[in-house]
Amino acid sequence: MQEMTGTHSSHSREEEAQKNMGGGWTTFPFIIVAGLALASSGIGANLIVYLIQEFNIKSITAAQISNVFNGSTTLFPFIAAVVADSFFGSFPVALVSSSVALLGTVIFALTASIKSLRPEGCMNKGSRLCEAPSRVQYGVLYTGLTLAAIGFGGMRFTTATLGANQLDNPEQPAVFFNWFFLTWYVFSVAGFTGIVYIQVNVSWSVGFWICAASILIDVMVFLVGYRYYRPENPQGSALVDLARVIVASVRKWKSQLSSTTHNYYSGSVPVSAVPGKRLSFFNRAALVTEGDSIEKSWRLCTVQQVEDFKKVVGILPLWTSSIFLSTPIAMQNSLSVLQALVMDDHIGPHFKFPAGSITVIVLFSAAIFLFLLDRVLCPLYQKLVGKTPTPLQRIGVGHVFNILGMVVSAIVESKRLKMFHDRNKSMSILWLFPQLVLVGVGEAFQFPAQVALYYQQLPESLRSTSTAMISLLIGIAFYLSTALIDQVRTSTHWLPDDINFGRVDNVYWMLVILGAINFVYYLACAAFYKYHHML
Repeated sequence: MQEMTGTHSSHSREEEAQKNMGGGWTTFPFIIVAGLALASSGIGANLIVYLIQEFNIKSITAAQISNVFNGSTTLFPFIAAVVADSFFGSFPVALVSSSVALLGTVIFALTASIKSLRPEGCMNKGSRLCEAPSRVQYGVLYTGLTLAAIGFGGMRFTTATLGANQLDNPEQPAVFFNWFFLTWYVFSVAGFTGIVYIQVNVSWSVGFWICAASILIDVMVFLVGYRYYRPENPQGSALVDLARVIVASVRKWKSQLSSTTHNYYSGSVPVSAVPGKRLSFFNRAALVTEGDSIEKSWRLCTVQQVEDFKKVVGILPLWTSSIFLSTPIAMQNSLSVLQALVMDDHIGPHFKFPAGSITVIVLFSAAIFLFLLDRVLCPLYQKLVGKTPTPLQRIGVGHVFNILGMVVSAIVESKRLKMFHDRNKSMSILWLFPQLVLVGVGEAFQFPAQVALYYQQLPESLRSTSTAMISLLIGIAFYLSTALIDQVRTSTHWLPDDINFGRVDNVYWMLVILGAINFVYYLACAAFYKYHHML
């Protein structure tokens, strides 16, 4: 009884110490980076339209530039996460990234404000005689976009990790990610609607300067919250530790494995252990053999380092399946804008729906469904089944909705082309809504679930990297979608500059087939995956 009382007192003291160190849900308002969500969506949403109308860039090329920008925005978080985990922690990396984002947005806004930084407008839209941008104009444009992409990417997921690290209860990070992404979606919707409306109806310049101002406010709020953040202790380069396991295993590949604990190196951990049987080849990295020493870190690793390596390797197949889940979404983002540009954008007698805002339907439906999942569907599922749905189950449902979205996309585009060619009529932009809603519902299921899965299943030394893994795969998906568009243009006539004379519906059917094959691959990966602890 005295032991229990002493243990309880010890836990109470630890909890009190953690409270004094800061952290907790108090930090949430300072970490949600609402201004960043507003600015990144305000620039990314209407980028294709801006490039076509203000820089005289052809439609498919503009779509590819947009994909590269979005890909970079989601690729740089991984680099930022590795730097945060290895050297500086999440806060400094997020602060520097937000400053870079502000600089990039200011430069990009200047292209809309200073006439000499963009080419002369076309007399007739679509004319081949339109003046192309000069090298200087391209240089300024790409500099602004590159810096903005680096900054947007570097801040988004490092702040997500910073927020999750403030919480003590192991179940709270999953709830935090739901609310973090819900907030992100809500402010992204504001960017896709409010900022785009200003760009189209007031001026491009005003819209982009509002984006810059929102980032500045974000940086100030982020800094105000500094005194509430719990300090972080970067643990060195975890990726280097993973590389050491590979090298040490290969160097000792002829060594016979042992089942005795004292034959394995546990480092400073007081209790010796034997590495698990899965991927046993890599157990040799922790096996103590002749000539090994603590100083030879590329020959001898700890049991913990070996187990951490196995966690990463074990989750990689699931991660790769998500690359091909995100590729169709990235392609649909660009193609939907091009479709919206040639459709009837009137909603009622007085309102025109901006083409650049069309993908806001994805964000809007994802935000609504995230709220329903958190407050209604997951509690109901838990009541009926007795446990919450696992991340793998939620990701699987996301795959299904994504495929359904591509099926509807193909059917709608086929009907649009038939209407255009048979009756020379434009289909209403409202027909694009159902497919985008389906993709948004799919994102609500799979996106936060993936972040929670990686955060909880990967080693603690890879906390920032784990949340950025979803961003890395989305970045790769955007680059793949750019390459896929280029390949389709080269080998078929499906994607001409005027999509009214193309076959975008065939592109969507191709994505349906790829999505179905990938879903089967995902099911196989999920069936063989074992949680390291139940979520």
